Amino acid sequence: MLEVINLRKEFTGVLAVDNISFTVKQGSIFGLLGPNGAGKTTTIRTILDIIRPTSGEIRFDGKPISSEFQNKTGYLPEERGLYKKSKVIDIIKYLAELKGLSASNASKHAVEWLKKLEIEQYKEKKLEELSKGNQQKIQFITAVIHDPSILILDEPFTGFDPINQQLIKDLILSLVNSGKIIILSTHQMELAEKLCSDILLINQGKEVCSGNVGDVRKRFGTNSVKIEFNGDGSFLNSLPYVQHLDAYNNYAEVELRNDVEPTKFLQDISTKIQLRHFSVIEPTLNRIFIDVIKKTSA
Repeated sequence: MLEVINLRKEFTGVLAVDNISFTVKQGSIFGLLGPNGAGKTTTIRTILDIIRPTSGEIRFDGKPISSEFQNKTGYLPEERGLYKKSKVIDIIKYLAELKGLSASNASKHAVEWLKKLEIEQYKEKKLEELSKGNQQKIQFITAVIHDPSILILDEPFTGFDPINQQLIKDLILSLVNSGKIIILSTHQMELAEKLCSDILLINQGKEVCSGNVGDVRKRFGTNSVKIEFNGDGSFLNSLPYVQHLDAYNNYAEVELRNDVEPTKFLQDISTKIQLRHFSVIEPTLNRIFIDVIKKTSA
């Protein structure tokens, strides 16, 4: 179990992280979420012991983190930092050996992971010769090759098409099922909602929302419905009891006034558009993210 306790990090004149705490259990994905500049990267770098906290504590399995902890962690940063002029296989082997693998094990596991990610044919290529998506795969391999207990992923799906997003997602879930602790930092709220069991949303260095994803959605629940339809839905926003509307082409999420029953809304719109789907919904993590950040940034 990873524990972050009353973490505070202050730079000259800037309070980047302000007394945040969270716990991540084995075999779970924890979402560390927030807008740009919220303090996510500072928190991650403190966990990795790249920078030291001003105050607070980080514990793993009940003990303060130490140099031994470094080889138990894997980190996929948002910024790309691999050696573009070097061969793929050499990069992976070098970074694996830095994490404590022998040369023979580094070679063996490098080939295994290249096969898993369907890019074994590029092992003798220079990194700069690969597409951005395949470069991201190499960076992912370097984060997991040493079989870390804790894996920190910062925007891991950047640069991937839907097929490769699914491939990486399946690999992440297999790592969770094997008991790994995973911290996911992302702006893709839909993925966070599907993958994470618990989240911490921070803004301006402070916690603004945390807990189990399902509980968070219930806590911020509103009188909302989702509809799919044929026809012109431009009139929806003019209904007097519509509080908020997210409308797309033949799809909408509608927040109603609390004193209005969804059945009334259904009756009012059913003669104007052809409904294909109607359901009462809890707010998405994306909606909660936007609403909470707006309130705490005001």
